[in-house]
Amino acid sequence: MLSQQATPVVRATLPVVGAALDEITERFYAGLFDAHPELLRDLFNRGNQASGDQRRALAGSIAAFAGALLAHPDARPDAMLARIAHKHASLGVTSAQYKVVHEHLFAAIVDVLGEAVTPEVAQAWDEVYWLMANALIALEARLYADKGVAEGGVWQTMEIAERREETADTVSFVLRHADGRPTEAFRPGQYVSVRVGLPDGARQIRQYSLSSAPGRPQWRITVKRVDGDPAGEVSTWLHAHGRAGDTVEVSAPFGDLVLPEGDGPLLLASAGIGSTPMLAMLDHLAATGSTRAVTVVHADRTPAGHAHREELRRLVDALPQGALHLWYEDGDAADEAAGARTGRADVSVLDLPADVSVYLCGPLPFMRAVRGDLLARGVAASAVHYEVFGPDLWLGADA
Repeated sequence: MLSQQATPVVRATLPVVGAALDEITERFYAGLFDAHPELLRDLFNRGNQASGDQRRALAGSIAAFAGALLAHPDARPDAMLARIAHKHASLGVTSAQYKVVHEHLFAAIVDVLGEAVTPEVAQAWDEVYWLMANALIALEARLYADKGVAEGGVWQTMEIAERREETADTVSFVLRHADGRPTEAFRPGQYVSVRVGLPDGARQIRQYSLSSAPGRPQWRITVKRVDGDPAGEVSTWLHAHGRAGDTVEVSAPFGDLVLPEGDGPLLLASAGIGSTPMLAMLDHLAATGSTRAVTVVHADRTPAGHAHREELRRLVDALPQGALHLWYEDGDAADEAAGARTGRADVSVLDLPADVSVYLCGPLPFMRAVRGDLLARGVAASAVHYEVFGPDLWLGADA
C-alpha cells in the first residue's frame, strides 16, 4: 500500500498526471527506444507502437493502478497485475528491465510536467511505480519458477509438424518438439509467444492462443493474417513462410484466462479469431467427459470466414449440456436453417443461470457490448473474465 506521506500527494496530483499520461508515455517510449533501439527491434510490438495502442495501454495501467491504490488501500488489483505479468513472462521480460523503464519514464514525467514535479511529488510517484513494478517482478518470478526456467528463459525451438488452411486469411500450425518429446502442460485458454526473424533483422514477437486441448503430444496455434505494416509483420511472415518442417521460436505457455475447475455453468463468448482459447477449453471439456452446462456464443462476419467452424460444432455437440449460438453479420439461408442468426451477437436472448461464469475473447467493442448486456441482466462483474489480443486497452474493467 502507499505510505501515509505519499497517499495525499498521489491523490492531489493524479488528475494532473493522469491528464498528461498520454504525452508522458509518448515521450517515454521515444526516449527508451532512442537509448535502447534493440527493445523496439526485438521485444516491443512495432505495430502497437505505430498505432499508439501500447502507449495508451501503459498510460491506462498506470492510472488504473494508482487509482486502485487510493480507492482500495488495503488491497492489490491482482486481476490487472496478473494479466500484465503473464504477458511479460511470455515475452521473457526480466527484473533488470524495470530499472531501465523507471529511468526513462521518470525522465519523461519531468520533461512533460516540469516544475510541477517537486521532490515530494517525484517521491510519491516513485513509490507508485515501484509498488507496481515489484509486484509484477514477484508475480513473474513465480511464473518462471512454475515453468522451471530461469528469469526470461522461456524460449524453445519448435518444429511445424503441420500447416492447415482454415479460411482464406487464417492458418493453423501444429507444433512439436523436433526430438519427439511431449509438449509441456498448459491450462486451457493459455497462449504462447512466437518469435520470428524478419528481413530487416528484427526479431518480432506475437502471442497466439493454444487452440486445442492440453495433454496432447503436440500444440496447435491458429494465426489470422493481419493486414498492414508493421501491424501484421509476424502473421504475414507465418502465412508466407511457415511450412511443415520449418522451425520457429516459441515461448512456454502463459495466460490468466483459463478454464475454471469445478462443475459450475459456463458462458464462452467469442468473436472472430477470439474463438481460439474457447476451442481449447471446449476440447478439454469434451476430452474429459465433462457434464457441465456450457453455453457457447460465437460471432463472425461470414460463415466462410469462421475459422474452425465445424470443429466448434463438433465439440459443443460432444457435451451433454452444451448449447451453441452463432451470429453472422452476413449470414446465408443455409446457416439460418441450421440455427445461426444474422446480425450482431445478442446475449440478452439467452437463458443463462444466475451463477454462470463468463469468458470473453474478441474485439473490444464486442466484449464491451456483451459484458454490458450481462451486467444489465444481473451477472456479477466478478464473474466476467476476458482476454485481449494485443495491448489491454480495457485494463481495470474487472480489477
